[in-house]
Amino acid sequence: MENWPPLDVNKIAKPALIADGFLFTEGPVWNRHENYLLFSDIAGDTIYKLIIPDKIDIFRQPSNNANGLAFDINGCLLAAEHGSRSVTRLQKDGSIQTIVSSYMNQRLHSPNDLAVRSDGTIYFTDPPFGLGSRKPEMDFMGLFRLDPGGNIFLEEQFQQYPNGVALSPDEKTLYLALTFAHKIIAFNVAPNGSINNPQLLARASYPDGMAVDLAGNIYIASSEGIKVVSREGASLGTISLEQHPANCAFAGEDGKTLIITARTGLYGLKLPIPGF
Repeated sequence: MENWPPLDVNKIAKPALIADGFLFTEGPVWNRHENYLLFSDIAGDTIYKLIIPDKIDIFRQPSNNANGLAFDINGCLLAAEHGSRSVTRLQKDGSIQTIVSSYMNQRLHSPNDLAVRSDGTIYFTDPPFGLGSRKPEMDFMGLFRLDPGGNIFLEEQFQQYPNGVALSPDEKTLYLALTFAHKIIAFNVAPNGSINNPQLLARASYPDGMAVDLAGNIYIASSEGIKVVSREGASLGTISLEQHPANCAFAGEDGKTLIITARTGLYGLKLPIPGF
């Protein structure tokens, strides 16, 4: 890992509003090859495309109330969809493939967030936030792994609403936000992609989506703003903004723009250490 200087959160400028008027923004993800960002409006049933600094167009509508977004190793868009209770892949030809919708013959609740390892392994969380009036079929909330062959594994089960999920730069650690437990859990990642040895890394108020910079610092969307902690879990400060953030992602050609989805608004700011 490159020897980056210590991060001084107090020297980071306040996030600037890029656009407003959405219903509930989430799922920001940067396309490094084509230099654009996608984000979800869950209640608006739309995935939007942002060309930095502020050009926004509809990318996919309807979106099956997509929440978390990620690109797989082939550059295809993965979406955690509340409406379909599944994780889907948008193929290069424009068709949408369901890659997982059940576990042990029981429907998933409402897949929430995604992280993709460089070998194609996909991790996703499945709390019931998007179930609405539909009845759950499983009596637990899961953190799941899809191996490169498409096999599904239940890595951990919870009752405290597993939410945001992210990998460390070296892919040896997986971070998980437990929203109603107010905790960030760190797991060791084995060579085969399985996880073990859960440890409490940090506490945050209603943690949601996360992003990680190349120094290993973790940016956590929380009810207090974007809480930043070191890879050891030490609190480095909080980036405050006008709305309650739900998620964040690194963007821009240099990887130093942090895009924040916050309820009805989309925000951005420059950081000294890049992501990716």
